[in-house]
Formats: sequence, C-alpha cells, structure tokens
Amino acid sequence: MSSEAALPRRRAPRRAPAERRAEIAAAARAIALADGLHAVTLRAIAARASVTPALVAHYAPAMEELVATTFAGIVGDELAEVAQLVAGEAPRDALRALIETLLSGTRDDVTAVWVEAWALGRRSDPPAAAVREQMDAWARLLREVIEEGAADGSFRVEDPSAAAWQLLGMIDGLNAQALVRWGGAAERAELLLRAAEAMLGVR
Repeated sequence: MSSEAALPRRRAPRRAPAERRAEIAAAARAIALADGLHAVTLRAIAARASVTPALVAHYAPAMEELVATTFAGIVGDELAEVAQLVAGEAPRDALRALIETLLSGTRDDVTAVWVEAWALGRRSDPPAAAVREQMDAWARLLREVIEEGAADGSFRVEDPSAAAWQLLGMIDGLNAQALVRWGGAAERAELLLRAAEAMLGVR
C-alpha cells in the first residue's frame, strides 16, 4: 500500500458548486502542464485538490470531457496571450513576434499538451473535437495577420488561408521536434522565418 493511500484524507470543506468546479479544473490544468494529459485522472485530481475521487466524479463524470476541456483551456489561454502580443503590430512585425514567441523553447509544457491531445484524439471524440477547434482558432489568427499584410502590400500571397495552414503545420512540427531536443530554438525560429518570407513574398 502506498504512503498516499495509508494517510487518512481530510474531509473537504463545503464549497459552492461553481467554486468546486473551478478547483477541479485548476487541479486538472496543473497536472496536465506538469505531467501531461494522460496524468489527468480521478485519483490525481482528487489528490491535488485534497478531495475524494467520488467528489471529483460528481463534478466531472466524464473524464474524456474534462481532459478535452483542460486541453482547450490551456491552449486557448496561450492563443489569447499571443493574440494580445501581436495586436496593433504591423503585419511583418506581428508575424515575426508570433513565430519567435511560439518557437522560443519556453513553451514545451504547452507543446506536450498539444502532442498528447493529437494522440488522444485518434480514439476519443471529445479531445479530437477540442483539437480541431483550437487548430481552427490558431489558423484564424495567422490568416488575419497574413490578410492584413496582403492588404497593405507587406505580403504577396494569393491564398492567405492556405498559407496560414502551412505555417501552422510547420510551427507544430518544429515544436514537436523540440520536445526531443532535435535542433536548437534559435535555428528553428530562423528557419521558419525564412520559409515564411518566401511563402508570403516578402522582399
């Protein structure tokens, strides 16, 4: 028997349902970022939040849904952060800031969450749907930057949507490579910037 199982669990204080759901969501998020989406389980959340597994199950009866929601919250927050970073910037500056931020090597925890969500989505509909929704949102941000650049002459590109999907695929691929420490962060960012300039007709 583990030491964790041997210790008596203190009774969780009564809280409003909304507060309890937020507590469980925060515990799931912390576990996902520290140990991965696969580690988001009833027992792990209960231990993190100092409640019983039964209480977690009461507020999150479908773990696949909780995993999907946890993924969406993590990557959605990153998207909001990056969107705020590039807001108001000239298109070329916005694209450079976006690429350098995402390929800085400081977001491996979020990248790992993405990679796991792709894998989980092969066999589970809730994560798959969440991944598709978040990929669409990221592609939309990239497309908006590219469209603005095409409108003001910064970029020469016929299909901003296709260019956005290509860039998103390269960003995802290079970040996945970073998880196994293949290549360096600076080299990846410069490689993608050169590819983006060629794709978008930047002089």
